[in-house]
Amino acid sequence: MTLLENARNGIITDEMKQVAIKEGVSEEFIRQGIAKGEIVLLGSKHHKGVCPVAIGTGLSTKVSASIGMHGAEDSISGEIEKMMTAVAAGTDALMDLSISGDIDGMRKEALAATPKPIGTLPLYQALADAKKKRGSSLKMTVDDLFEVIEKHAAEGIDFLALHCGTTMDIVARAKREGRIDPLVSFGGAHLIGWMIHNEAENPLYENFDRLLEIARKYDVVLSFADGMRPGCLADSLDGAQVHELVVLGELVTRARNAGVQVMVKGPGHVPIDEIETTVKLQKSLCKGAPYFVFGPLVTDSAVGFDHISAAIGGAISAFAGAEFLCYVTPAEHVGLPNKKQVYDGVMASRIAAHAADVAKGLEKAIQWDLEMSQARRNLDWEKQMELSIDPETARRMWKERSDDFSSECTMCGKYCAMKIVSQFLNKDNNMATA
Repeated sequence: MTLLENARNGIITDEMKQVAIKEGVSEEFIRQGIAKGEIVLLGSKHHKGVCPVAIGTGLSTKVSASIGMHGAEDSISGEIEKMMTAVAAGTDALMDLSISGDIDGMRKEALAATPKPIGTLPLYQALADAKKKRGSSLKMTVDDLFEVIEKHAAEGIDFLALHCGTTMDIVARAKREGRIDPLVSFGGAHLIGWMIHNEAENPLYENFDRLLEIARKYDVVLSFADGMRPGCLADSLDGAQVHELVVLGELVTRARNAGVQVMVKGPGHVPIDEIETTVKLQKSLCKGAPYFVFGPLVTDSAVGFDHISAAIGGAISAFAGAEFLCYVTPAEHVGLPNKKQVYDGVMASRIAAHAADVAKGLEKAIQWDLEMSQARRNLDWEKQMELSIDPETARRMWKERSDDFSSECTMCGKYCAMKIVSQFLNKDNNMATA
């Protein structure tokens, strides 16, 4: 039986027990969430040593970081360094989105390098392989695509990102309605190019039962990617985006009926006033499936600072009900990120996730902030550094800017509000006691 079927039959597996401990919830809470489809558990039995991660309703908001080889200058070792940088920054999961080079070697190295759950987008390799074998990615066959999907699942990939709901009807609708940025999804754009060139329906939609057979066989989580995600604020919640969500909702039901866990990936650019509507629409149409959001970016104009724009959108999305944030780096829209930008992207998303968890009332998140407040009140610098979301950076800044590590910082110096008010309150307390 698959994990989903175990949950429906009242069986609590070892993986469910592990994530329950990490989340601070009961095993039964995890089981029921998986049974309903409102929680997915990333952790393939074929990924040796993987530490399972649960994503969904009532749990802490998770973060994913993407790496992968894209050009001739990229190397497996270089991308593994970026991956380990993301792990050091605290990412919960990773995606290998390699489109060139030794894609098989990259995936195997990634799986061996970390116990974090790893996802892929198999279409990338299927297109790349077709170009090598037949001279053009447009000559990819349906069998080519499904062979790659099964290979990724068999090797231990924990979740597969697939554009299952991007149909010819939706492509035609997008053309009729006239988007400003027609397609910003790399995978979605290439899939649609293949569909138009071959005058064929999306093979992932047309052969969806075949996909479910593979997912069930390897008990791998499906992540429905959105080919029509808006690439600018003006395209947010347009007809093509919503139409695709409707189709994905139908596929969510089919996947669950087949005993396959599924989550849905969301939009890229969304104005702040439309974020809550977008999340609630997804939750309604996709029957409560966990929502994996790319950002979203809340402005089109933050080039060089898109990790900040995405953190704003991510925090609001997570508070509205999204459960999984795909990081965005400062290099978004200008190029591939370096290690520093990968680190900054993860940290920005982690801050957004934590802020949302506090607002949602998650006890662990609230307690963390309360302990930090108490450490500040007590001028307990070591405790403050320990509780920081990035202790290394916090400690470095503190040491660079403080003359006396046992007292106040240089922001206020001897006029430290915490110190003065604390002394005054203590004085009043002492007088009252006397």
